[in-house]
Amino acid sequence: MTAPRALITGVTGQDGSYLAEFLLGKGYKVTGMVRRTSTINFSRIQHIQEDIELVSGDLLDQGSLISTVNDCRPDEIYNLAAQSFVPTSWKQPVFTGAVTGLGVTRMLEAIRTVNPGIRFYQASSSEMFGKVREVPQTENTAFYPRSPYGVAKVYGHWITVNYRESYDLFACSGILFNHESPRRGMEFVTRKIAYHVAKIKLGLIDKVALGTLDAKRDWGFAGDYVRAMWLMLQQDEADDYVVGTGETHSVEQLCEVAFAHVGLDWRDHVVQDPRFMRPAEVDLLVSNPAKAREMLGWKPQVGFERLVQMMVDADVAALRGETGL
Repeated sequence: MTAPRALITGVTGQDGSYLAEFLLGKGYKVTGMVRRTSTINFSRIQHIQEDIELVSGDLLDQGSLISTVNDCRPDEIYNLAAQSFVPTSWKQPVFTGAVTGLGVTRMLEAIRTVNPGIRFYQASSSEMFGKVREVPQTENTAFYPRSPYGVAKVYGHWITVNYRESYDLFACSGILFNHESPRRGMEFVTRKIAYHVAKIKLGLIDKVALGTLDAKRDWGFAGDYVRAMWLMLQQDEADDYVVGTGETHSVEQLCEVAFAHVGLDWRDHVVQDPRFMRPAEVDLLVSNPAKAREMLGWKPQVGFERLVQMMVDADVAALRGETGL
């Protein structure tokens, strides 16, 4: 029996690295698609780089996607690549739309052209709910995105549904709520807090500047969420699923847990800075993952406090290694 083959776009990112690990553990042959740029960061997949194949491709270029899919002949494609940092989407809205939105169409067209039997996973986002219409959010909650990133993700989500219904593709969208890990990029608030807590604990700095502390999110562990991605593509019928913890916590609570973990009071070290406020804030996101629990048998294994503590511990250890403190 031949090993199943998976193609992951965005393989060098947080989710891509955890998904590649997970699929390798399932016996897959894993191919990762990367953009040919001078700034590719392979640090997240360095430990498995010898076990996966890397190919060049770009969601902005239809021809490269057709060639990549044709050469790799995957059974499953996980589209995780995007311009995924919300604040940047206001500064680069056209680029964000081209990659995060239209890039999905290009990949679906590549599947339709090369092999309509490929199973496709699209990384949708809780940011699509934006100015929420109901709490908690389900697969049937109306979208009201509050950023160019959220708008682009809504397009990617609906074009996936459209291709599933128009061309009978096995195409799923996972509406993932915020998922974090020690591999999260430094530009995201969870990692920013964890990293600065570590620096403050080690005496390297004394303050961290943040935006709003009132915004609430449903935060889970990225390593748990990639399992849900895989489960979606193992079902008899393609469908869309909300993936989250069902709990919500504020940025202030995140600060409280992170600082308390190293014996500090967040109030002594956190300052608010208007530069980090969003033009249109998303105030409250919380999932209802009942469908994923019932249909996929999925539930998160890492809780909020453990997740935050894990991130702080990883940054403390990394900084100790770098500084010798």
